[in-house]
Order: sequence, then structure tokens, then C-alpha cells
Amino acid sequence: MQGTAQDARDLLVRAVEIPSLSGQEGEVAAFLRDWMAARGFEARVDEAGNAVGERGRGPLTVALLGHMDTVPGEIPVHVDDQGVLHGRGSVDAKGPLCAFMAAVATLPDEALAAARFVVIGATEEEAPSSRGARHIRTVLTPDVVLIGEPSAWEGLTLGYKGRLVVKAQAVKENFHTAGDGSSAGDDLTEAWFRVRAWAAQAGEPGGVFGGVQATIQDLGAGTDGLHQRAWGTFGLRLPVSVAPAQAETAIRAALADLEGLELTFVGHETAVRHPKDNALTRAFRVAIREQGGSPVFKVKTGTSDMNVVAAHWPVPTLAYGPGDSALDHTPEERLDLAEYDRAVAVLRGALTRLALGAAKAD
Repeated sequence: MQGTAQDARDLLVRAVEIPSLSGQEGEVAAFLRDWMAARGFEARVDEAGNAVGERGRGPLTVALLGHMDTVPGEIPVHVDDQGVLHGRGSVDAKGPLCAFMAAVATLPDEALAAARFVVIGATEEEAPSSRGARHIRTVLTPDVVLIGEPSAWEGLTLGYKGRLVVKAQAVKENFHTAGDGSSAGDDLTEAWFRVRAWAAQAGEPGGVFGGVQATIQDLGAGTDGLHQRAWGTFGLRLPVSVAPAQAETAIRAALADLEGLELTFVGHETAVRHPKDNALTRAFRVAIREQGGSPVFKVKTGTSDMNVVAAHWPVPTLAYGPGDSALDHTPEERLDLAEYDRAVAVLRGALTRLALGAAKAD
């Protein structure tokens, strides 16, 4: 195998071997910083704990924002006899982040003369805080943005749904179950039925991306002998047409007559969908075809750091990276290293084309 390709694989395997739960990314951040510094990046760990590396000196600034934290769940790290890397974070999202780093490390001089490439391994993407992305969006003003998330090597993700989390609690004085009236559990369940009914009629027709998805994330009830308490957490995935504040107002109104119900709303993320025809997407379409693939545009029902930075960085944006997103957070998380190689090649070709195209336009 060509030396640079093996170097890229070694980077990924080592990154996956280093545990990095949200809030515990220090060791992997130092490793990624040192890897980039050894390959010509100006590299540092910033105030938010992000691993940041820069190459290039041109007027076009390209931000490549991935994340290095993972969800819990230990998966023994190994490469099997089919060349597949198993391990937590291999897909979500150290694979895409390391592909960014490997591609930028091997860009030709003409691309580096035409553009400045800033790779960010962000902290706490898997946590509600999104600490790394929220910091970097205040200190960097890019012209083009890539988000490191698995799309499969032929896929280009243009958008993600928004999010709102509803925490509901009902408290009532205890009474005999043979008596008349509703329990705290009854009231909490009624609240869920109303939230689900609102979700069913909100949004837009025509597919999952346009609708509101509602799921129960936590549910319980109990009594201390004096008071009953019931609680629930309801997760909402929101389309572009429904802002989190709009959803919160509608749900408060729908539940207003339920006495003793306390509501807390968290996780406000606005949905985003970017245009599919611009210099960035064209560069990727060409690069994917050059590697023998057929470009596929996608939208996702989850959220990512694209949601966090979109309003601050209103520029051409897409998410890209190797891996099957259906394996995110699962016990079977794994990444075919041959696909990873192709993604690195696509990134190198697309970034070069993008930089040279911008230079020619100037």
C-alpha cells in the first residue's frame, strides 16, 4: 500500500484506540494535534479543547469541522481479515475527521497556495453542549464549510432536522386508587398523547424529513405515600418549517389545561437544509465520479454540528465522510478501510478543485 494511504489508516486506527467520551477528549486531542504538527499543519488545542490544524495561505478559507468525542460503549478495537476497522467512533465520527486530516495533509502545493484549510476536531458534539462547535463558530469566518459525518463515500448530506426535548413532570397529592380522579401517571400520559397528536399534524407532507417525529426517551411514575410523581422526556425531531420556539409555544398551549404539569424545554436546534448546486457540491460530484462513484444527495433526520454553525456561517456547506450512519452508536460500529481510502481520495480531489476554481474566479 502507498505510504500516504497507510499513514492515513494508521491515523484512524490510533484515533479510534484512544477513548474519548464527550468531555474527556484531552488525550485524543493531543494526539491529533501532534499528528497534524508533524505533517506541516499549524496545530494547537484551543480554549474549548478542540484539536485545530491549519494548512495553506490562499484567500479562500475552508473549514473542515469534525468531532472527536464518542458516545459510551466499549467495542474492542481491531481490523478484521476483511480490512474492516471495528471500534467506537470509527464511523461517528473519527472516520470522517481523520479523512479530513489525511486529505489536507496531502494536498498539492497549488491548492495550498489558493486556499487556507482549517481542520477542527470538535469537542462535545455528542453532548447537548456542542462546546467545540459553539466556540469555533465565534472565532472563524470561513467561505466554505465541510461537516465531518458519515454519508458513505458517494454521499453528500445537505441537511439535518432540528430538535427539541420536552421534560414533563406531574405531581399530585396521593389518593386511594378506588377514588375518583386522575393520577399523576394519567396526567403525564395524557400530555404524551397530546404531544404525539400535535406532532402528527405539524410539519410538511412528503416524507420523514418534512414531518415532526416524536418519541418517548424516558417515562416513569412513583409515590412516597403522600404525593404521586410522574415524569417523561419526549424527543422531537423538527423539519425546516418548524422552529424550536414555534414547537415549544404550540406544546405549551396544547398542555395548558393539565394542572400540576411542569414543563422544561431543552436541546433547541433549528433544522437546516443547504442548496445542492454550488462550487462546493460541484467539486465533490466531480471528485466522486473520478473515483468511480455516483454522487447521491442526502438529508438526515438526526442533528449534527451543521445545525450549530449554520446561522453563523451562511456559506456553501455539506456533510461528508466515510461510513454507514446506521451503525452510529450501535454495538456493531465499524468502517471498511477501503471505503475510508476512497473518501480520502475524494476529499483530496474535491478540495483541490475547489481551491483552484476559486483562484481562477479571482
